Amino acid sequence: MGQQGRRRDFGELSAKLEKHIEKLPDYAVRAQEKLQKVQKYFPPADAAGGKPAPPRPRPNPLQRPPVRRPDVTATLSSMASQVPAFAEARAKWDRWNHPAAKLERRKRRTSRALTLWILLTILCGVLTLAAGLGWISAAGAPMMPQAIVAFAGAVVFGTFGVRSGLRLRELNRMQIPSAPSGPPPLPPAGSAAREPMERLAECEASLSELLRQLSVPSSVGTTPVSGVSVEDARQTAAEAAAALRGLAARVQAIERGRNSAPAREQAALDAAVGKLREQLDDGLEGYRGLVAAAGHTVAASSDGLVTSKQALTDATDRLAGLAMALRELS
Repeated sequence: MGQQGRRRDFGELSAKLEKHIEKLPDYAVRAQEKLQKVQKYFPPADAAGGKPAPPRPRPNPLQRPPVRRPDVTATLSSMASQVPAFAEARAKWDRWNHPAAKLERRKRRTSRALTLWILLTILCGVLTLAAGLGWISAAGAPMMPQAIVAFAGAVVFGTFGVRSGLRLRELNRMQIPSAPSGPPPLPPAGSAAREPMERLAECEASLSELLRQLSVPSSVGTTPVSGVSVEDARQTAAEAAAALRGLAARVQAIERGRNSAPAREQAALDAAVGKLREQLDDGLEGYRGLVAAAGHTVAASSDGLVTSKQALTDATDRLAGLAMALRELS
């Protein structure tokens, strides 16, 4: 009897423990709600200024953290780009959807439709003539109803042919706008020309924005500098950038040759790469000077043309001098 009583007591105790374990999430939620209510009356003070800090929700220890799932679409696209078959199919799809390819398909369809309408018009015209003169009649008498129907068909098909011809003419005159060319590719990561070309790309973006600011008229309807000066600076910068990229291409060519050259010749090629790198740095410094001059001009024009006339004149002279230097460098 004593053993049965003990077993019953342990059974009741385990049942109570299971009930309390099941209610643990509810207890945690209630405790968190009570804690938030208490924090409303006693907010923690900020250590710096004594200002109350906003209540921060505490994570529930019984709640599982969200599991971050990988982006399936990005993974599949990256895998597809690595497979040759998918890459070829994507290239074909891009060629099919190119505006030039679409225009050529429209021209072919319109040309075929024009040919069809012309043939039908000629056929109806011949039937009109044959029916009107009685050539297709056994008795040789004119067949006016058939001639009228054939003539109406010739008019309808001729109208369609004229419309197709005008449409084909418009398509032949249509010009596809050239897509904006992206930035030129940078040299490889291990090349000596990589860092200068990265800085050149940044300087080109900055100079383009500054020259755009100089081309915008002010409140009085005038620009800080003349349009000829801005266009000259833009053209000079483009020529200098092309010259610097040509120099970077020479550096890459020498580096490829150095990797294939014998060991006794690699030192001389390294010296040639170092010399070209110095020229790249010098040219880049001149380009950055042009960017700085444009920035000074924009800063001087922010106060108005009256108060900053002298500053604008100096900045314009600086732009012209640096443009001539870059032109000689290129």
